[in-house]
Amino acid sequence: MFTVSVDSHIIEHCKAMVAKHDFGKRFTANGTKEQQLTGLIGQSVIMELFDKGYVDGSSGFDEGVDLVYANKTIDVKTMGRTTTVKSGYTNNFLKLQDYFKTEIYIFCSYHKIKQVLTVCGWISKDEFIKKRRFYPKGSTRTRFDKTTFTTFADLYEIDNKDLNNVNSITDLKKQLITIK
Repeated sequence: MFTVSVDSHIIEHCKAMVAKHDFGKRFTANGTKEQQLTGLIGQSVIMELFDKGYVDGSSGFDEGVDLVYANKTIDVKTMGRTTTVKSGYTNNFLKLQDYFKTEIYIFCSYHKIKQVLTVCGWISKDEFIKKRRFYPKGSTRTRFDKTTFTTFADLYEIDNKDLNNVNSITDLKKQLITIK
């Protein structure tokens, strides 16, 4: 895992995008504006690290492809947190996003208070399918800190320890280039 500071100009850009566009174009579980903002911040930080600019919602729904690198389609999945990420933490993935034609997932956590993004790791869609755990809508889930929540949609989970670890953006790029 590695953590980067999120520049205020990225946050302001993402706030403007959420105010201007509806990024929840699914038939259900579209996420609140705050959840959409968290996702856009994570995606924009990763896009900037890959020299791909920022999210621009003017072209409409991206069908789950946030960026393309080394001829691979990538979806950036970001969870908002108020704690520093630990290796034992879990990442959530809505089942209704499973049909997107994405080859790679990069899982991130955005610390909303410290305004930092932790890149938890990445995984190919094929490996994700093998390692994920499924929980139907209405399941009670227990977090790392023993608090609970009820799933609002069918959900998959994967732990940070099950992701391919990366130590820097250079490391991440190098690993993605070597995928067959």
